[in-house]
Amino acid sequence: MHRTYSMRQSRVPTASQAENGPPPLSTTKTSRWLGRSGLGHAFRKNTAGAFGPDLAKKLTQLVKMEKNVMRSMELVARERMEVAQQLSIWGEGCDDDVSDVTDKLGVLLFEVGELEDMYVDHHDQFRVTIKSIRNIEASVQPSRDRKQKITDEIAKLKYKDPNSPRIVVLEQELVRAEAESLVAEAQLSNITREKLKAAYHYQFEALREHAEKVAIIAGYGKHLLDLIDDAPVTPGETRHTYDGYEASKSIIQDCEEALTNWVSSKAVVKAPMSDRSRALSQRHRENVSKSRTEGIDLSCQDQPMKGDRDSWVPADQHASYHGEDDGEEVASTVDGESRGREEEREPEPTPA
Repeated sequence: MHRTYSMRQSRVPTASQAENGPPPLSTTKTSRWLGRSGLGHAFRKNTAGAFGPDLAKKLTQLVKMEKNVMRSMELVARERMEVAQQLSIWGEGCDDDVSDVTDKLGVLLFEVGELEDMYVDHHDQFRVTIKSIRNIEASVQPSRDRKQKITDEIAKLKYKDPNSPRIVVLEQELVRAEAESLVAEAQLSNITREKLKAAYHYQFEALREHAEKVAIIAGYGKHLLDLIDDAPVTPGETRHTYDGYEASKSIIQDCEEALTNWVSSKAVVKAPMSDRSRALSQRHRENVSKSRTEGIDLSCQDQPMKGDRDSWVPADQHASYHGEDDGEEVASTVDGESRGREEEREPEPTPA
């Protein structure tokens, strides 16, 4: 697109790509059976979650909506590159300074479009990671359904035939189903936390890189604008001969070097936390770490009994004891066995 010089002629892997590796090509660029129209957006959004397990419906809709976002970003990137080309074409017929600067601005804007297209690939990595949570949700749903089905069958049998021998069999199956469900739920909980953090960490890192590089391009674009002489001239007056070709080329080279050498460790924009936020976050991490290492202390629940008999007191002297209204203790029976405390009898006198 560029008549004299372009970043596109000497594209090499950036320092960030060398450090982290380039992302794979987005799936939205390789499979597009619904086309590029808004109809595909609406179809994906409206049909997402209509099929499949109930547990995974909400996340399925999120994944499909993220694909719509990627389609939109692809469109923006492509049109931005077309706009950059058109700017360079328009500038050909202008004065020398305007022609040269618009040509270089077209180079920078084309680079912004390339960055946005690359960000789509990064965003797809985030979306694929989120999809793994949806897949584990879908795999957990059958165990939930099986446990609920057995529970319903037991309730139905107890209502229709309380003495049915199948109740015992179903209760044993329910125990096994609950054990399987417990394992699946724990796996879902672990994977959800792991993948959620990994997915959004990946997205925020990609977003940070994209934003910083766009800011770099914006800065060098403003330097290019300084090469245009915008001082007003009177009719018949001629402007000074433009001699900024080498300067504009050097600015483009500096921009390319800055983009190539950018790494996250040298990011300019930081996100400092306030003292309160830092203290609260640290306290939360310490509490989580403490609960993992120490667990729950139950030793105080099983204190040994004292050996002396003087520690024993009658039941009616305990603070939590509440007798019956008539002052007599009622003994309860379960399955014919006495569960209460029988009344103490006077010992019979020993015959002389």
